[in-house]
Amino acid sequence: MSQLPATRRTVLLSMAALGSAAAGGPAFAAAYPTRPVRVIIPFGPGGVGDISIRIVADKLSDKFGKRFYIENMPSPDGIVAGRAVLSAPADGYTLLLVTGGTPASIALYNQFPLDMKDFAPVSAMGFFDCLMVVNATSPYKSLSDFLAADRAKPGTLNVGTVTAGGLQNLTANYFKQASGANFVIVPFRTTPDATVALLRDDVQMVIDYYAALKPGLAGHQSRAIAWTGSTPSPALPDVKTAGEQGVKNFTASSWNSLYVKAGTPVDIITTLNTALHEVLADPDVKKKLLDLGVDSRASTPEEIDTRLHNDVKKWTEVIARAGIPKH
Repeated sequence: MSQLPATRRTVLLSMAALGSAAAGGPAFAAAYPTRPVRVIIPFGPGGVGDISIRIVADKLSDKFGKRFYIENMPSPDGIVAGRAVLSAPADGYTLLLVTGGTPASIALYNQFPLDMKDFAPVSAMGFFDCLMVVNATSPYKSLSDFLAADRAKPGTLNVGTVTAGGLQNLTANYFKQASGANFVIVPFRTTPDATVALLRDDVQMVIDYYAALKPGLAGHQSRAIAWTGSTPSPALPDVKTAGEQGVKNFTASSWNSLYVKAGTPVDIITTLNTALHEVLADPDVKKKLLDLGVDSRASTPEEIDTRLHNDVKKWTEVIARAGIPKH
């Protein structure tokens, strides 16, 4: 077969690429999104995760000129939300909010009903640590004071968290293991229940997220004495971490991220990742999220996926040491 002249061959190849784009082929992905995008979240409306993703989704809608709308699908361990994403096409029009609670849920199962290999990471969206608070009238001015009292009278101090087996509860278990403390962990149904117990001195510390504890701090009913992350949160930068106060080999934090169904075109994931980097750097977004205790930061897909798998390993070890039964 005779070969076409280079110029004519180039023109024909360009026409073929345009035809592929018009037919919805791979080149067409550059126009993503051309219609509304679903963002499925594994819990109900009104919580920090729900509010924060709505802030980000609104900015993505403005950026792309297509609506990113939230679908709340609450269920134990996010299984219903995950299955909804897997039942949709791998085209980038159905996103899943994956949080730091996901690896904790995976670790609590002998066999988690979802395989995370069926999902592809897009980016982190924000990071938020737990905060350790005591009653404002408490004699404990620092984490060192609390641990000294624990050593003086082992087993007499109580630490409140929400939901046995939840991430805050696992963080308390991890802190107890890392510090060698002997306090009793008391699970409550809600954060207000735990904070009422703190005010009554039924518990001497509560470990929860900043947003949930913010009303008590603002009302001067409670006092923050430590963050659980690796560095102080910008939400309360003057409060030191547990690590800075002598608790070695202990960091625990949560995060929000977006995933898509595995097989989604790489250029769509790249488009979303680039947009999230821009949106999460927006000063208005950063301020709104920081008011919720969330430090808004994007990542590469690989970074957040590595974080997820490292957290599964960490929580699996914490659960085993604590003797927490698995599902």
